[in-house]
Amino acid sequence: MTPLPSSPEILAPTSDSRVRALEPLPAPADVLAELPLDTRYGDLVDTSRREVRDVLTGTDDRLLAVVGPCSVHDPAAALDYAGRLAKTARELADDLLIVMRVYFEKPRTTVGWKGLINDPHLDGSHDVHHGLRLAREVLLGVLDAEMPTACEFLEPTSPQYIADAVTWGAIGARNVESQVHRQLASGLSMPVGFKNATDGNVQVAVDGAITAASPHTFFGVDPAGRAAAVETSGNPDCHIILRGGRGGPNYRRDDVAAALEVARRSGLGGAVGHGLVVDASHGNSGKDHLRQAEVVTEIAARLADGEQGITGLMMESFLEAGAQKPGPLDTLTYGRSVTDKCMDWTTTDNLLHTLAQAVRTRRTA
Repeated sequence: MTPLPSSPEILAPTSDSRVRALEPLPAPADVLAELPLDTRYGDLVDTSRREVRDVLTGTDDRLLAVVGPCSVHDPAAALDYAGRLAKTARELADDLLIVMRVYFEKPRTTVGWKGLINDPHLDGSHDVHHGLRLAREVLLGVLDAEMPTACEFLEPTSPQYIADAVTWGAIGARNVESQVHRQLASGLSMPVGFKNATDGNVQVAVDGAITAASPHTFFGVDPAGRAAAVETSGNPDCHIILRGGRGGPNYRRDDVAAALEVARRSGLGGAVGHGLVVDASHGNSGKDHLRQAEVVTEIAARLADGEQGITGLMMESFLEAGAQKPGPLDTLTYGRSVTDKCMDWTTTDNLLHTLAQAVRTRRTA
């Protein structure tokens, strides 16, 4: 890390007294030029964004399925997973629009591993330069497998390096009330889901989506990496995600109806006027990967019974079931999460087929 300048002409003695070092990052434009989004990848992102929008608004009667690891820690395992998921996505394309969850930044309740961008070596070295490039390489690899990608955005700088390769974005439960994240979502070029708060409050997610649909001016960085005033036109493709909360799950039929009513009363149009996304993990399953499978199965039965309010489903899934503590890659079980517990691939593949059958049944009901 670069030591802080000490010259009084550069840094006043009252500035940054608790900042140990500053390390300049490469300009976003330089990283994008080094790892470009070629025409084939760009077409996939553009097409899949439109498809997600159509599913969320009800124009397309398929179900959106955002599926993948809680967080990416091993690029090789993530690309292995992408190859398997792509095969299933092609098989079920008439009924499911499958987008791979490719998360690089992890919010922490206290402290812990913050994700591939922040600590790509999982050793506390925080090699962000490498992390940014590695994250972009993973996204391009997933696109090369012909899978659209989904990311959670935690702060307003990293999207400059990766957002062009992302089909669907999320604002997490800890950040849903943050003005910074609402402003960020207003300028993103993709549909963005706002999760209900950790206490289960759905109104804040609706408020976030409404706020992000409006134009904003805020501080950010430009493609050259310079501080800039960012002006946005607003994002009309924001919607809500039910992920449960401290009070328990909120994926059941009455919960979905109540959430849609909150959105209607608040005047939220666009995607949420037709449906919402349910996160089968987190508070809806108590972060239990076995219970998560039960939640997905229950939702599939409701879809088959004709329920219309749910337009998307999120699942945390990896090659191996469960979770393990972060550490050097050569000490870890290949394909097992280092954050939340995930369902294994076989379970996931079976559930995706179950959901596809549910959509077919709903379509003919």
